[in-house]
Amino acid sequence: MNPYLELKERHQREVNALPLYFAFNDKQFIECLQQLGLTLEDTDQLRSLGVGGGFYHKDEGDNIFKTFTRHTKECEEAIAGDTKGDGYIYEMFVYELNNHEYGYTWDVSSTLNALDLTLDDIEKNKALKYGFNKAVKYVKAQNK
Repeated sequence: MNPYLELKERHQREVNALPLYFAFNDKQFIECLQQLGLTLEDTDQLRSLGVGGGFYHKDEGDNIFKTFTRHTKECEEAIAGDTKGDGYIYEMFVYELNNHEYGYTWDVSSTLNALDLTLDDIEKNKALKYGFNKAVKYVKAQNK
């Protein structure tokens, strides 16, 4: 299987298991509070994820932070471990180029944003550059 996809799927399973809550209206927010055993007077016990209506109980913050920090480290290690750029890095770029519709737009910006990379980062790293160029060529060939 694709090493990038394996790591991505494992990370997603781990995030799904975290005690994170999402509410997009008042009714959903009240339901989440009830699941947590809280009331509207207890909102000081909550912390925002900062995106998409997500929040968590403040007591879970360390666990959540450690999980996301570990995920970042594992991705960095996987990139560093692909010294040529033809394994994890290549699969990462192919997946994300396709996921961000590069084959239709020919624009890599959303792919790079999703990976928290810049063209300068790629240019400075031989393995990233090789994997990126190989992936772009592959995706272009698939979408002609």
